[in-house]
Amino acid sequence: MQKENFYKITLKVAAIYNIIWGAWVVLFPQHFFNLVGMEPINHPMVWQGMGMVIGVYGLGYWWASYNPLVHWPIVAVGFLGKILGPLGFIFNYLTGKVPFEFFYTLITNDLIWWIPFFMILKTVNDEKAWKLT
Repeated sequence: MQKENFYKITLKVAAIYNIIWGAWVVLFPQHFFNLVGMEPINHPMVWQGMGMVIGVYGLGYWWASYNPLVHWPIVAVGFLGKILGPLGFIFNYLTGKVPFEFFYTLITNDLIWWIPFFMILKTVNDEKAWKLT
């Protein structure tokens, strides 16, 4: 039970973070770029779209927090995004398409969530064998 409470709290915190981050990006699309000294982006609407997607993930995490071991597909989709986002950054950084400063978004958007999301999914595997009910 203690483990499941940790999962619920983790998903609620992730939800709040994602909703706040998403709103920040939608309302102030150039602010991050100003903070890290990057050039302003030419098409802020694309970045705002990303903010909307992240905010929607936040809603999913909030709903999943009520029963993480049942609503694990939401966690799995989020975990995939938190793995693929950094991989995309590495590829784009190594090919010179994005400056290193963009890495800062990965710390709080992706990296800090790897372990708790993995723990939830491992518990789903161990206790539920990936059942959807």
